Formats: sequence, C-alpha cells, structure tokens
Amino acid sequence: MRMDAIRSPDAGTLLIRALRCHASAAGLTMHVESIACTPWASATFVGTLHRLTIAAVPVPGLRDWIDGLPDAEFALRGHIVADLSVDCVESIGDREHVTIAVLTLIDA
Repeated sequence: MRMDAIRSPDAGTLLIRALRCHASAAGLTMHVESIACTPWASATFVGTLHRLTIAAVPVPGLRDWIDGLPDAEFALRGHIVADLSVDCVESIGDREHVTIAVLTLIDA
C-alpha cells in the first residue's frame, strides 16, 4: 500500500470522537445529530469551522457538561481547537439538543 493512500481522520471526525470521549468521561451519552464543516482561513491560520448539533438525554450533570464545553481541552491529532461556543440549547421531546460552533486550526 502506498503511504500517500493512507489518510488520517479529518478534523470533524476527530472532533466528534473527542466530544464523545469528553461526554463519556462525565458519565454522559451523546449523539451527533448533524455536523456541517466550512473551510476557514485568516492571514496566518488555516482551519475549519464546524457547526454541530448534539442530542443527549437530560440527566444530572448534563447542564454542567454543556456549560463547561467552551473551556474544555480537546486533543485532536494535527489540529487545535481555537474556539468553541454553545449557540443554542433546547429541549425537544425527551432530549436536549445542543448546537455548538467549533473553530479548529491546522497545527503545523
């Protein structure tokens, strides 16, 4: 197999894995309902803006987990989480739906 044929996961996939691990460490289970990724660049950085909607059963500790997301540390191989904001939290049926925006930058 050629080495250039081996692809590592993209930032969106790594971000979803990190969020699941972070939720699991808090004793929570979450499901990513949707993700949209848009290329992003400034004069000095290149990355991706991710907009995710997460669904979770409202259990004790969920609100604290949501409130702590902007300050959480996420390890993404080859990328840095530069910014994370919680844009919306709403109850729909028996689940909390959380919309977050995450800017990841390529760690060069």
